[in-house]
Amino acid sequence: MTSVVSVFKTKPDSVLEDYNNAMELAEAKKALPKSKETILKLNLSWTKFYPACSSPPWQLDGVLKFLEANNYKEIHAVENCTVVTDVMEGAKLNKWLPVLKSHNLKFEPLTEVKWIDYEPKAEMLAMNDIFPDGFQIPKMFIGKNVIHLPTMKTHGHTVMTGAIKNAFGGLITKRRHHCHKMIHEVIVDLLQIQKEIHPGIFAVMDGTVCGDGNGPRTMIPVEKNYILASGDQVAIDAISAKMMGFDPLKIPFIKKAHDLGLGCGDPKQISIVGEDISNINFHFKTGKSPVIFFDQLFRKKMKVLEPILFHTPLFKMCVLGSAMYHDNIWYNTVGRQRVRQFMGSGWGKLFNSY
Repeated sequence: MTSVVSVFKTKPDSVLEDYNNAMELAEAKKALPKSKETILKLNLSWTKFYPACSSPPWQLDGVLKFLEANNYKEIHAVENCTVVTDVMEGAKLNKWLPVLKSHNLKFEPLTEVKWIDYEPKAEMLAMNDIFPDGFQIPKMFIGKNVIHLPTMKTHGHTVMTGAIKNAFGGLITKRRHHCHKMIHEVIVDLLQIQKEIHPGIFAVMDGTVCGDGNGPRTMIPVEKNYILASGDQVAIDAISAKMMGFDPLKIPFIKKAHDLGLGCGDPKQISIVGEDISNINFHFKTGKSPVIFFDQLFRKKMKVLEPILFHTPLFKMCVLGSAMYHDNIWYNTVGRQRVRQFMGSGWGKLFNSY
C-alpha cells in the first residue's frame, strides 16, 4: 500500500479549516478506528513558550475540531515532563489549557498516570541495552489510537525531529535522557512498540512556524505556513526532512525504520497530496546548542565520564547547567527578542488570541 502524506499551505485565518482538510486528505478516519479512545500526544520541548518549539494552540485546536466533527469520543490530551521541563507550566505557557477547556477536555500529564512493565514482542535495537532491568510505558496507552502533534524543526541529536521522535516523550519516563547515546535506535524501537499497542497511529505536523539551527529549543523561528498529515510516521518525517533540505534516507532513524518495514522513508515512493512541494527546500542546517554538544561529547567520545556524570548525584549539576543556560541566559537574551518579533506577526497575533 502506498504511503500518503498530505501537505497544505496555510495562513492564520484559515489554519483550523486547513487542519481539517489536511487530516481528511490523509485519510485520518481510515487510520483511526472510531470505536477506540484516542490519545493526543502533544510535544513540549521547553516549558517556556518559544516559536516552533512545542505544539502551538492552533494545532491542538484544529485536530480537536476534526475529531469532534467526526464523532470521535474519549479523547485524552497528554504529555510528559523531562528533567528540565515542567509539564503543567508548559501546558499553561504554550496555551494548551484554554484550548482544551474550550473543547471540554482536561490535560492529562503523564506524570500522574499509571506506568506498567512492558515486554515488547518485536526484537529491540537498543531499549534492552539502555534499560537492562526492563522499562515501563503508560498503561492508558494500550489499546488506544494515538495522534502525534509535532512541529517541523531541527534537532541536535537526530538532525530533525517529528512524528517518530514524538513518542520519545510518551513511552519513556523522564529517565529518557539516558537514551541519547543510542537515540536513533531507541526511537525506532518505540515505533515498533507503538505498532504493538495502538490500533491506530496518525500524525499532524505543524510547519506554520518552523525551527532552523540549534534545535529543539534555541532555534531560529522561520515562518513557512505548512501543515502535514499522515498515517505513516516514517513517511511524514521523510517528507518533512526533505522540505527542510535534508536527505531522509541519510537520517539514521528514518533509514532504520524504512529498512525494517515500519513505514516508507523514500520520498520517491510516497504519494504527496495537496500542495506541489517538488521544488521546496528550506535549506535548514542542524546545529548543536552547548548543552547537546557536551551531552554527546561525554556520552559518545569521553565514555569514561558518562557513568560519573549521568548516573550519580553529579547529574543534578548537569540539569542545573542546562536550565541555567536555556532558561536564564539564552532565553533572556536572544530568545526574548525573537519571541517579541514573533508576536508582531500574524501567527503571534493568533497565539495571543488564545
